[in-house]
Amino acid sequence: MNESFDNGEEKKEEKQSFEKEYILIYNDGNKETVFETVDEIKSKNKSREKTSFPKGLILMMLVLTILVSTISSYVTAKLVLRNVENKTIVIEQPNQNTTSPTVITSDKIDISEVVNNIKDTIVEVYTESTKFSSFYGEYITEGAGSGVIYSSDGYIITNNHVVENATNITVVLTSKEQYKAQIVASDLVSDIAVLKIEAEGLKVATIGDSDQIKVGQMCIAIGNPLGTLGGTVTDGIISALSREITIEGQKMVLLQTNTAISPGNSGGGLFDIAGNLIGIVNAKSAGDYIEGIGFAIPVNYAIDVTKQLIAYGYVEGRPQLGIRGVSIETMQQAWSYSVNNFGVYVLEVIGESAKNAGLKIGDVIVKFDGEEIKSITDLRTVLCNYSAGDIVEIEVVRGQTTLTLILKLEQKK
Repeated sequence: MNESFDNGEEKKEEKQSFEKEYILIYNDGNKETVFETVDEIKSKNKSREKTSFPKGLILMMLVLTILVSTISSYVTAKLVLRNVENKTIVIEQPNQNTTSPTVITSDKIDISEVVNNIKDTIVEVYTESTKFSSFYGEYITEGAGSGVIYSSDGYIITNNHVVENATNITVVLTSKEQYKAQIVASDLVSDIAVLKIEAEGLKVATIGDSDQIKVGQMCIAIGNPLGTLGGTVTDGIISALSREITIEGQKMVLLQTNTAISPGNSGGGLFDIAGNLIGIVNAKSAGDYIEGIGFAIPVNYAIDVTKQLIAYGYVEGRPQLGIRGVSIETMQQAWSYSVNNFGVYVLEVIGESAKNAGLKIGDVIVKFDGEEIKSITDLRTVLCNYSAGDIVEIEVVRGQTTLTLILKLEQKK
């Protein structure tokens, strides 16, 4: 009974202990308090709550941290951008016996003022040409290019290929004023043509010196790309000097640039960073994987040709065959002109020397001094090797007969 009573008392005491929120663990029959009482735990938690940071303070500290981080990032970005705008270049030299990097600094280059001073010296050029086809009959083709104002009274430099065979030419100024233009003279070899409009007080391009150009110097092109974007400005550098290339059968020595050049830029100006005209844009290399290769006629050469074209109407020493012809390069073209041979079909005999040599309309030129001729381009290419006054042999096909004619090349006028 005592035993059962004691057990009951023990259980009751355990229950009471539990009710008093004591947590007891028995180990080998002995009581051992391993955990603190709940009251003590609560008391300590309350103490911790009193010493911990309030939630509002934590939130405020978080906001301040984000704000400081943002301001720091902004200031850093501004410093970096300032370096970029000022074109500050830092070159690390880890293998050199130096304690600090080499710093090269140059001022920011803003070409807007330069462009504003030169943009009115460039014009848009629009052409119409009358052509004939046995299938379509007579029809009109349109073209577009650019030009550079050479004199305040309306002389304009452009490319020969822009206005060649044009029957109607319109020049548009940056003010959008339109003028009918006449060809003063043109030169096939240099690809320079001079136009004239009836205007006064035009802004004239300042002529630079292409002999002083260096590879790597900055340049600016202004023109009428695609024939619809007059006044477009692009910039780049001079990539190479005295680049010899062949364009439509003509060997030319040109400036090379990576400035963006597009169809319609031809005849426009290439300027140095001071706004001086250093070239007349005339070509771009096109094709798959080709980008950033444009060409311009050096201004010293272009101006020399321009002066002769205005003064004489031609460039001294240039030879001409004295005919107007068309290429026969396909069977369809041969059928159109009722001939059986490829070469250059004579449309008109305009030179006295050609007439005296016996050239006639309908002849097909197939050889020039032993060189085979298959197109106008071939004929132009071989003419580059001759001068006015040279005597040459020309082989022509007339009907079913092949003839050899002796001709003295004339001064092209």
